[in-house]
Amino acid sequence: MANRPSLPVRRRSFHALLLLFGILVLAAAVIAGLAIGRAMLRPGEVIGVLNHAVTGNGHIALTSKTIVMNVRLPRVVAAAAIGAALAVSGTAYQGLFRNPMVSPDILGASAGASFGAVLALLVSASRPGVQAAAFAGGIIAVLLTYASARRIGRGTDQILLLVLCGMIVSALFQAFVSAVKYTADPDSKLPEITYWLMGSIAKVTWADLALYAVPFTVGIIPIVALRWRLNTLAFGEEEAESLGVNVTALRLICIACATLLTASSVAICGVIGWVGLIMPHLVRFIAGPDNRIVVPMSVLLGGAFLILVDTACRTVMASEVPLGILTSVIGAPLFFIILLRSRRGGR
Repeated sequence: MANRPSLPVRRRSFHALLLLFGILVLAAAVIAGLAIGRAMLRPGEVIGVLNHAVTGNGHIALTSKTIVMNVRLPRVVAAAAIGAALAVSGTAYQGLFRNPMVSPDILGASAGASFGAVLALLVSASRPGVQAAAFAGGIIAVLLTYASARRIGRGTDQILLLVLCGMIVSALFQAFVSAVKYTADPDSKLPEITYWLMGSIAKVTWADLALYAVPFTVGIIPIVALRWRLNTLAFGEEEAESLGVNVTALRLICIACATLLTASSVAICGVIGWVGLIMPHLVRFIAGPDNRIVVPMSVLLGGAFLILVDTACRTVMASEVPLGILTSVIGAPLFFIILLRSRRGGR
């Protein structure tokens, strides 16, 4: 009788199948995002355009090439990258804080970035200026949160203090956002500020993506590389340290990388909620709690999710729906369903 494969071998095979599944889902979402719109294209046309762009082979219609390469592809790439960034940030924070209700804005990054952006919009800054102000605001907010927690609680529970200080800093910057909206011209500036706060990828260009590629790469690689260390935190900090993990360094790296991803994402497209909260839950529901597979699956499925939501934003109505609205409309019921099925599965 042949020996059955050992448990680690079966687990690696299962993880490989899950990653293949995630890659296929992301690929299908990319094709759907490029094919669906006011002008519908067949999947074969989309694949032909992409093949021609890479290899130069084949004959394609100029109209199809323009739609795919110049109009839809920047949005699809942006949605995939931003969805991946928010999802992996949520996964890192939930593992770091050992709290499934944590999202990427827990330390104030989104609120700080929002204040920076609306302040720049109030003074009629250029688009790069708005993005720079948003990015700086997000970084400053998290630095303020971390410094406050360190100042208040030397030798005490840093995780709890980080969360509490993050709530304080978020509330403070949200108040600043409200103050800017209150002073903005209601006929010109206020609509622009309100639209930005609802989130959209409609104006993202290749130049924006070239700048975004730097913080995206710098932020996502360390989290993926250190994903196995997040598993050790599930047993508590003392147990993790006994296994040789430098918890303080891991915490700093995760916070820095997640902040970089969140602040840069908000800077490029505005505030998009729920992605960083629900996608880690959805991935854990599919793949289990092991962060070695949860982190890369969050990258793949987070990107696929936001591509599909952004595609719906530009197709469900005559005028484009802001991305943040639809992620909330879809995310809240989806989160409830995931929690309900998880609860039933645990009985």
